[in-house]
Amino acid sequence: MKGLVQFLVAKIILLALASSFVYCYDPNPLQDYTVLPPTKLMEFMFVLAVFVNGKFCKDPKLVTANDFYYSGLNIPGNTNNRLGASITNVDVSLIPGLNTLGVAIARLDFAPGGQLSPHIHPRASQIILVLKGELSVGFVSSNEYNYTLFSKVLYPGDVLVFPIGLVQFHANNNKKTNAVAISAYGSQNPGVIPVGNAVFGSNPLIDPKLLAKAFALDVNIVRHVQRVFSSDADIVN
Repeated sequence: MKGLVQFLVAKIILLALASSFVYCYDPNPLQDYTVLPPTKLMEFMFVLAVFVNGKFCKDPKLVTANDFYYSGLNIPGNTNNRLGASITNVDVSLIPGLNTLGVAIARLDFAPGGQLSPHIHPRASQIILVLKGELSVGFVSSNEYNYTLFSKVLYPGDVLVFPIGLVQFHANNNKKTNAVAISAYGSQNPGVIPVGNAVFGSNPLIDPKLLAKAFALDVNIVRHVQRVFSSDADIVN
């Protein structure tokens, strides 16, 4: 009996490690495509299962061109918000055929003076192409490289690459005209962590005294900032 228990414990540990690995990184496809299933029940089963190509996905014989298609990136996003910016994400939630392909795309719209404040994409590198206007963009390296800032002002036709997991920002320098960019990601679901929302708008809120000490701020200022972020609609979700 003791040997059986040890065997079962070992199996559970191995399964947990394997599940964590395939969840953290987009799996390499072992076939042409593995389109996500069309029903909520099937999606639930798929999430619970280990991500193995060809399992718990739509029957390849039923796949159509629409499973790889989306229309709408020509439509400007709504920039009527606190930051004056909008993101139209096209990821695996909109294109089932993106499953296992490791890519996603988005349209970024900026009102005059609008910005996407510092944020992180935890699961993907990113590349931005400016289509209209001018954008001040950049990212900051980790402590290993002394928090070095890499920044550029981009104009139509310009491109900048952002490494995975580093703090980045995008802002429209021009106070009179809009800016538009296309962003591509090296993941079907890159994720996003807005720094301000994560630090000052968490649920529940982080102890304001802790943040006051961490950022060398008066605790009343921290409480004010927490009220702003905890009630603000997060446009980068």
